[in-house]
Amino acid sequence: MTAIAFRHDGRRSGVRLLPRTLSAALLLVLAACVSRPSPPPPAPGPERLALTAVDFDALPGWRDDTLAEALPALRKSCERIAAMPPGQPVGRDGRGGVAADWLAPCGALRAVPEGDNAAARMYFESWFQPYRTSNGDRVDGLFTGYYQAELHGSRRPGGHYRVPLYERPEGLPLDPAASGISYYSRAEIEAGALRGKATELLWVDDPVDAHILQIQGSGRIILDDGTVVQVGYNGSNGRKFVGLGRILLDHGKITAADTTMQTVRAWLKSHPAEAPTLMDENPRYVFFRLLSGDGPVGAAGVVLTPGRSLAVDPHFVPLDVPVWLDSTEPDGRLLRRMMVAQDTGAAIKGPIRGDVFWGAGEAAFDKAGRMKSRGSYYLLLPRRRSGMFARLTPAETQL
Repeated sequence: MTAIAFRHDGRRSGVRLLPRTLSAALLLVLAACVSRPSPPPPAPGPERLALTAVDFDALPGWRDDTLAEALPALRKSCERIAAMPPGQPVGRDGRGGVAADWLAPCGALRAVPEGDNAAARMYFESWFQPYRTSNGDRVDGLFTGYYQAELHGSRRPGGHYRVPLYERPEGLPLDPAASGISYYSRAEIEAGALRGKATELLWVDDPVDAHILQIQGSGRIILDDGTVVQVGYNGSNGRKFVGLGRILLDHGKITAADTTMQTVRAWLKSHPAEAPTLMDENPRYVFFRLLSGDGPVGAAGVVLTPGRSLAVDPHFVPLDVPVWLDSTEPDGRLLRRMMVAQDTGAAIKGPIRGDVFWGAGEAAFDKAGRMKSRGSYYLLLPRRRSGMFARLTPAETQL
């Protein structure tokens, strides 16, 4: 892009006087040049993921990770891929090849001993090719954290338990907006729009924690009878997500230097009269379902592994693929480890954007709520792949 600017010098020495008529004409020309508005800057181009093949030694910290800890997560994804038809693409437009391309790497995974980091490293280096990711000329992006919320609830309303968790209404698509449906906003639902139109799955005791549960997408509910049930994402009202931190910041309730989830939750809980109206400014509302067995379950359909499952934007990064993450933890320690792309999120958008799953409970909440780190990642794809990206070379490939 070439920028053009006009400059007025202002020096008088050596200036030759011009005839009055010529001077007037020249002034008119200059006036036209000065008054003409500058052309608007070109609109940014569409975001694109570019892959560049690299050696494993180019992965920052490759020799330092306890790679065996990532294998349980990859095994779960391999089980899912093995159940696909052989020709089914892995990821959008087959960026991860097709399911048949994963049969050999996933088969070899079964022979890797548990807890053997050296064997795990040899496995990855034998079966996968790493690719550095970039978005145009940018190689870094934002990495945040999430966790499995833990709430107290009941199967019946009453006492402290007055906040409903709704099942998805019958006939409502998982994403109404994608089907051209304009559904109730959060404010309308909180005002009672779904009474008699949707089933209350459970009742919980705290509206702030219920809202955070919707942001996280899954949680554990400790019931008043002593049992523990798990709930998971079951669609939304299709409205745009607006973060609680952004809402409080826009209203001057918190500062830009302290927008962690801990600060947001503490402020909302300490201002119960203001909190409902402010939370209604996030129009997105999430529905739930009861989960059987282990949880939580990510968008890839597998149980998430704390510290090893990563939420990504599936428009750019295929679910189920290994991802080498190079970022930092909230306390500043390096976070360089093997992850597996197994989940998505309403706020996880873009070629280089990730959300680290830290587990359940307050310790995980503390880490997830404070994580807001810059970083990058590398995709690991099978060395032998079919389809449109079967012949990736060390040259950049635009996706």
